[in-house]
Amino acid sequence: MRPAELNRLTVAEAGDRYVELVRAKTLTGALSTATAEVYARDVATLMDLAGAGTVLDDLTGEDVDAILLAFARKPDGRRAEPSQGLQSASSQARFRRSISALFKHATLAGWVQINPMAMATVTAKERGGLRAERRALTREQAQGLIGAARELGRQVPEQAGRRDQRTELRDGLIVLLLSTLGPRVSELVRANVEDFYTNDGVRYWRIFGKGGRTRDVPLPRDVAEALEAYLAEGRPQTVDKALLLSWRGRRLARGDVQAVIDRVQRQVDPDRRRSVTPHGLRHTTATHLLADAVDMDAVRRVLGHSDLSTLGRYRDELPGELEVAMRTHPLLRAPKTPTPRRAEPDNPTG
Repeated sequence: MRPAELNRLTVAEAGDRYVELVRAKTLTGALSTATAEVYARDVATLMDLAGAGTVLDDLTGEDVDAILLAFARKPDGRRAEPSQGLQSASSQARFRRSISALFKHATLAGWVQINPMAMATVTAKERGGLRAERRALTREQAQGLIGAARELGRQVPEQAGRRDQRTELRDGLIVLLLSTLGPRVSELVRANVEDFYTNDGVRYWRIFGKGGRTRDVPLPRDVAEALEAYLAEGRPQTVDKALLLSWRGRRLARGDVQAVIDRVQRQVDPDRRRSVTPHGLRHTTATHLLADAVDMDAVRRVLGHSDLSTLGRYRDELPGELEVAMRTHPLLRAPKTPTPRRAEPDNPTG
């Protein structure tokens, strides 16, 4: 129920109160720290674009449209090319979700009479604009990358340089985990050795995901073997509990993971090579599991989503996929011929 009296807060006042509430949710596990900081950054951008002293309730749908367009035109500091400096479709959609959440809370808290998002007309570009590196690899590209990752673990130590500076086993494991399980890069670098355990002969990874949620995912046999090889021969001896370490013995950072993928990609045949980000490998996992008719709920649990509908954002189209589906249509397959039952031998004592 909406409060009886309107509290005419400025954009800055409302933003500060909302960010304080969002950050408090990290204490209960309702939000991860990284997600809370994304909200905080987007709210700070809203203050800048709307004007910190503007009264929140004075913003109209037209004002929100102007803010969304101004954000879309903002240079993206992460991109080196000036021609590609505008905000990506995914960044625009994220910003819209952030300010929508703020206005939804503002409506319930009595900071606005009417939610102006309901009157906004500007929409984010569809996800077809997703950069190629963030989209799923084809089967051939993925198999080429995975094959290169496997080969890294077979290199002769003398050929690979000093043992204390070898990262081949680690790099191969990183690519295998990203390609087959599709974890978020934050989940990967947060992983500790103790998060991997064995139950009934199967190796599991207890992944600590967004919002304090955990999920236990079984490792494919090849990935489990790569993990064992890395723990036995590739991981530096240190008291640090982190799974993935630099050769200096420090926990790997998020930014290091892309360099690892690029290094492994250089070992792939050029005809099967394509640049890809860690998020693109998450798309690769989802796309190929779903294309292989793996149960959708199982894929949801592997990726760590709370809602099946979220899978649609990770499912990319594959070339030739429809042709394969029609060629192997389940209703047109020849029925299996039943195996004839063997006659029972006569009972000589009967």
